[in-house]
Amino acid sequence: MQILRIFRNRMVSCAILLTFLAVANVTAQTAPGEGVKNVLLVHGAWADGSSWSKVVPLLEAKGLHVVAVQIPLTSFADDVAATQRAIALEDGPVLLVGHSYGGAVITEAGNDPKVTGLVYVSAVAPDKGESAFGLITSKPTPIDTELRPDKSGFIKLTPKGVAEDFAQDLSANEISVLTATQVPTNVAAMKGEITIPAWKSKPSWFVIAANDRTISPDLEAAQAKKIGATMTTVQSSHVVMLAQPSKVASLIVDAASKASSK
Repeated sequence: MQILRIFRNRMVSCAILLTFLAVANVTAQTAPGEGVKNVLLVHGAWADGSSWSKVVPLLEAKGLHVVAVQIPLTSFADDVAATQRAIALEDGPVLLVGHSYGGAVITEAGNDPKVTGLVYVSAVAPDKGESAFGLITSKPTPIDTELRPDKSGFIKLTPKGVAEDFAQDLSANEISVLTATQVPTNVAAMKGEITIPAWKSKPSWFVIAANDRTISPDLEAAQAKKIGATMTTVQSSHVVMLAQPSKVASLIVDAASKASSK
């Protein structure tokens, strides 16, 4: 009887151990991995989601789920709302990336609890009460003379502005396409003021375009320092994601791997 009792006790112990191992295995298989897997890319003024065309495949090759948000550029509220809708559709944490004026959009939309990090690409990162327009015009750049407003308050760039000050390091064919496809931008959108800057509560990264003739590189560097961002300087025009896509993608991948742990 003593032997039988010992045998039964050992069998129970083995069963408990096997159950524990099974639960641990399932937990390991279903637990989310480190880092953020959802990346939302927000374009800037005079552009659309295709401005990220070279970066998207590089990010997807790293296993990230990528969405290029199409903001209408009609008003700041409209652009923030479009970004918020895109965030709502994602399952899990989100890394927001904004180019140029898109930096202001992610600064406002980034307060969503799903957002765990912000990446600014040759962009602005306004503080409370500040706007993209106010920051950009505080340090004039060569492109200022190549802006053409219409009667409705929308602005376009001249072909000269695109070729010499917006995308001067791209090929002639790429410049031609950017000129033809640029989206008119409402100046009122760029004057939209930030209510709560998300960078005050979320970690941030910043790509500074050293040869930017649209937003002053000095302004970009000052903004990056102010918000405590992890900075990377790239020898590029304003459209750094088209001129140096691998460098931009590398920073985004690094940010995605770290955003949820900061």
